[in-house]
Amino acid sequence: MTELPPYWLRDNCPCAECRDPRNGQKLFQIADLPEDLAITRGAEADGHLEVLWSDGHRSRYPLEWLDGTDGGDGRTERDKRLWTAADFADGIPEAPWEEYLADPARQAAVLAAVRRDGFAVLRGVPAEERQVLRVAESFGHVRVTNYGELFDVRVQPDPNNLAFTSAAITPHTDNPYRDPVPTLQLLHCLENSATGGDSALVDGFRAAAALREEAPAEFEVLTRTPVPFVFRDRGTELRADRPLIDVDPLGRIREVRFNNRSIGTLRRDDPSGLDAFYTAYRRFAAITLRPEFQLAFRLGPGDCLVFDNTRLLHARTAFRQDGHRHLQGCYADLDGLHSTLAVLHRRAAALDTIAALFAGEGAGEYLGEEVTMAEHMLQAAAAAEAAGAPEHLVAAALLHDLGHFFDAEGRGSLHGRDLMEGRDNRHSHTGADRLARWFGPEVTEPVRLHVAAKRYLCAVEPGYRERLSAASEYTLNVQGGPMDERQAAAFAELPGARDAVAVRRWDEQAKVAGAPTPGFDHYRPLLAALMR
Repeated sequence: MTELPPYWLRDNCPCAECRDPRNGQKLFQIADLPEDLAITRGAEADGHLEVLWSDGHRSRYPLEWLDGTDGGDGRTERDKRLWTAADFADGIPEAPWEEYLADPARQAAVLAAVRRDGFAVLRGVPAEERQVLRVAESFGHVRVTNYGELFDVRVQPDPNNLAFTSAAITPHTDNPYRDPVPTLQLLHCLENSATGGDSALVDGFRAAAALREEAPAEFEVLTRTPVPFVFRDRGTELRADRPLIDVDPLGRIREVRFNNRSIGTLRRDDPSGLDAFYTAYRRFAAITLRPEFQLAFRLGPGDCLVFDNTRLLHARTAFRQDGHRHLQGCYADLDGLHSTLAVLHRRAAALDTIAALFAGEGAGEYLGEEVTMAEHMLQAAAAAEAAGAPEHLVAAALLHDLGHFFDAEGRGSLHGRDLMEGRDNRHSHTGADRLARWFGPEVTEPVRLHVAAKRYLCAVEPGYRERLSAASEYTLNVQGGPMDERQAAAFAELPGARDAVAVRRWDEQAKVAGAPTPGFDHYRPLLAALMR
């Protein structure tokens, strides 16, 4: 522990005094920490490093976090799979559009392919105008440019860009004259009946890595020479001066901008530098044209290509005007895609945690009933589903007794067994508080109030109490017994009271030994859709 830099460790203290528990943002400035900050005492316990600081503050760090490594922002070559065409001999990353929309795991796989390989193709996107915007909005936001929110790639009578002709287009970056350049491009095929017009992709990072391997001095020239990229038409004039190959402070390839049609005139104040640049530029251009680097394929109607415009170079063959070729495209940004992917992974991890509770402690007995805890909660969810309940109430019915399990962080909250021994474990509140990390109040409040709903129903509904099981009657008394008239009136006014009563009724039905129900995985898509 002595090797850990104290200011780094304290700057990452996760406690509620140092970070807002709702959003994780820091509540102090680095200059607020004392000049002589030091670790007074440290010890490992319960999977955590507990630290006492010289200023009296206490911190608690998960050992798993301390052992982890920073994954970076996912933008450099370190986080990519650099490829040649042969790497896709078994097929390119693709998925049916409807499956992508319906299955969070399928969506995550597609977005992960764009992050890892630089591209993916969605099949079966309706071949209708403006659908490309729907694809972009499934993971981020559309970047509007001088071409508008979307653009049509087809032959135009007075084109302001060679892309809007039938000519062949060599591998290139779109919009290199923008700062920042659009980091994602989408191309959705509406029609492709012309002869020719096939698409191709080149991994610009792989081409740059090949230049670095074969001619390291020329690689360095292209990383340090600013290139003027320029675009002009009647209503637009854009310029960005950037190197063809951009690297991060550690020398890792981070961005490739390559577009021979948009390179302006480099300054002539250093003729030897110009010679060095053009030698390197020509070599790099030749590498991008190597057949083994070019992945060729044909987009058909309904295919939507999503690719990283800061990494992959895209191209197309010339085509005859013996048919029609019409693509609609738009731009988006990688940060939106990375954000959506991270949220999908976070939700999957949360659902894995809940699933593990169902499979682990959930297999144990349920408070003197003839079902396990997991069977009870699955039966409650099945009853809600059979009743046509809205999704948030199906989720609440499924998760309503999660608070009976031990606290996930090992803090030793009371278990369900404590309730049967006469100590109220307040599992409704514990469960709601835990679930609030992942779900909104439409799910958590029926969970929080479902015990109070039993006490309420016993007070206001004749015959309800007589239908309780023996175990439920016992826990009723531990939890405070039926409400009095004043308490019942106050409960009825609570915003989540009606939903809590519904969950309570499904709770009472869910105690049938051997009743068939769907498993937890059946509810994963529903839960994922409701998560924050």
